[in-house]
Parts: sequence; C-alpha cells; structure tokens
Amino acid sequence: MLTRKQSELLRFIHERLQAEGVPPSFDEMKEALDLRSKSGIHRLIMALEERGFIKRLANRARAIEVLRLPESATVQTPARARPFAPSVISGNLGRARPASSAPTNDNPPIMVPMMGRIAAGTPIEAIQTRTQTIPMPADFLGAGDHFALEVRGDSMIEAGIHESDTVIIRKQDTAETGDIVVALIDGEEATLKRLRKRGASIALEAANPAYETRIFGPDRVKIQGRLVSLLRRY
Repeated sequence: MLTRKQSELLRFIHERLQAEGVPPSFDEMKEALDLRSKSGIHRLIMALEERGFIKRLANRARAIEVLRLPESATVQTPARARPFAPSVISGNLGRARPASSAPTNDNPPIMVPMMGRIAAGTPIEAIQTRTQTIPMPADFLGAGDHFALEVRGDSMIEAGIHESDTVIIRKQDTAETGDIVVALIDGEEATLKRLRKRGASIALEAANPAYETRIFGPDRVKIQGRLVSLLRRY
C-alpha cells in the first residue's frame, strides 16, 4: 500500500507522461506536492521504485517510466499540480497513448516530414530542408500540421529531451507560458526552449542549470511550433 504522498506523486508523474510524453522535473514534483525540498521527492521516488510502481532509466536525467498504478487508483492529482502545456503555437497537446499493435487500414500512420536539426543549447540554424518522412500514429499528434527535428545539445535534458532525440513539433505561431517551443531568434537562429512571458518580454528557458535563461523583446522572437511528441532510439 502506498502513502498519500507516494500515491500523489505516482499519479502526477503518470498524468504528466500521458499529457506530454516526458516526466516532470524534480522542482515541478516538489511544487505539486507542496514539499520544501527535493530530498523528499528523492525519498518518494525511491519508495515507488522499490515497490515496483516506477522504473528509473540508467544514465538518463529525469527518465522515469511508470510500470503500474495501484489497483484502486482513486488518488486525485494534488490541487497545485497543473497540466504542462508546452505553448509554442496554439492548441493543446494531444494526450499520448501507449502504442498499439501495427496500424490498421482504418487508422493509418501520418507521415511527418523531417526538417533538419534544432538546438537544445546554443542556437543553430533549423527548419532547413525536408530530408525524409517519419510515420507517426495519429494519436501522438492531434490536429494540425507537424514536422520533425533532430535535437542537438543538452540544454533541455531535465525536460527529458536528449541529444539525438527526434522531436515532433506542431506548427503554430503563438504559445503560452510554460510551453516547449521552437523559437526563431532574429529571423536567423532557431532553438528548442521553454517559453516564459515576462511582461512585454519573452524569456527562453533551458531545462539545464548550466544554461542561462535568455530574454528578448517580442519583436525578436517568432514561434514556429510547439512540442507534441518525442522519439528516442536506445
């Protein structure tokens, strides 16, 4: 049997994975459970892992897999927990579902164009030339047009986004605070960052303490899309 806090954390991680495909950061877990330090989160995660509810993936920052939920899954998400909404273009993230068996003719995959590389670190040129297409289940995309980019750099590692991952981006030109977006800076450089709105300014925030948050005037940043899915080869 799980304690109330263990159940709350398990449900929070599970719902974040369902909504975004990546687990929450330790800071987000701490805030959601109203704990004073991240050491409490570490203890809860260790307890959940020992009881076989989650699995931590070796050599992957913030990589957590939910193996099962309690048979009586009635614990509510903590009141302070808010669904993550990577607001890089408009629209809500589709809820990710476990991949089913091979697609049927009634639900064929959607071919998403691979458009080059995107920096999760020092901005590099992105949205280059269509090189190939990637088949994606429709449930992983939702409405709208999408494109794929290969990640370069480690500035989003605590958001579960690693070097050589492939991110699936929904084309949008607006975003909300907290969204992970493809942002074009000064019409020349594109980067993958979490968007924060600070008054009239726009902050592009890394998910790695080694990188500083960069702040720009609204006329210098153009949103090109919002993260909706992520692919990784092991």
